[in-house]
Amino acid sequence: MADLSTWFAGLEGTADGARVAALLALISAMAHAVFGALQKGRHDPWLTRGAIDTWLAVISAPIALFLVPWPDKHVAILLVGVFFIHFIYKLTMALAYERAAYTVVYPIVRGTGPAITVIAASLVFSESFTALQWFGILCLSGGILFIAVLNLRQETLDASAVRLGIMWALMGGLMVAVYTTFGAYSIRQSPDPFTFLAWFFFITALDFPFIAWWRYRRMENRPALGALNLRGFAGAVIAWFSFGGVMLATRISDVGEAAVLRETSTVFAALIGWLILREKVGPVRILMMVLVALGAIIVEMGG
Repeated sequence: MADLSTWFAGLEGTADGARVAALLALISAMAHAVFGALQKGRHDPWLTRGAIDTWLAVISAPIALFLVPWPDKHVAILLVGVFFIHFIYKLTMALAYERAAYTVVYPIVRGTGPAITVIAASLVFSESFTALQWFGILCLSGGILFIAVLNLRQETLDASAVRLGIMWALMGGLMVAVYTTFGAYSIRQSPDPFTFLAWFFFITALDFPFIAWWRYRRMENRPALGALNLRGFAGAVIAWFSFGGVMLATRISDVGEAAVLRETSTVFAALIGWLILREKVGPVRILMMVLVALGAIIVEMGG
């Protein structure tokens, strides 16, 4: 682990580091598309998130306790902040998924997040973006949000519930920007990035298992725990690639660019639905997917 940390530290601020960061952000995007679909599956989103976090704690505890150096006092304080920020994010996502369809919630969250993150990165990390890159951000966020509008037009659920879902989804997008920016700052403060990641996954997974258990005990028709646990284990493994990938990317390269590339997860989500689930995409959605991908390319190449 020490050799890996040393190698990774050597990538910071280099051209190779920028390429590795782009690859990590894209891997994170693919993983997050699957992760989002898992939480908004056939199970209650609160229970699914609780199952994911239970397995995250189980998987991450031995890594945090025995394989990486323990965090120093400064990093430990930052991890407390990360815990509360991530809890609010998870809360907004569960509330959004509870009230509106995944196809509406997910694009709204992913469409609003990158623009706010780029602004925050400019203020916090003094990152600068060219006019061409801002155009790429507009293309990416605009394409994602237009997909949400298309999906919203097909929504048949109660209108008031959908409006609440959209409100929570917008809050979720804001929290994506907050946790991405604060997480990037925190992982840069940690002497060993893998120390931060291991403890991040461990401590941020200690809240929703209790909420999910409380909710499960009060259900009249309780779902079978076998399938729920299987989904939770898969989600925990995917989370290491989804959240871990983008945080490592922000350690060695620009926060804003990593955040934008990660939001191509919407394209991967649509491709999964089209190619694997045999869902109808249609020419307009394909055009928006191309626009999102084009926006990410412009941001990456326009600096």
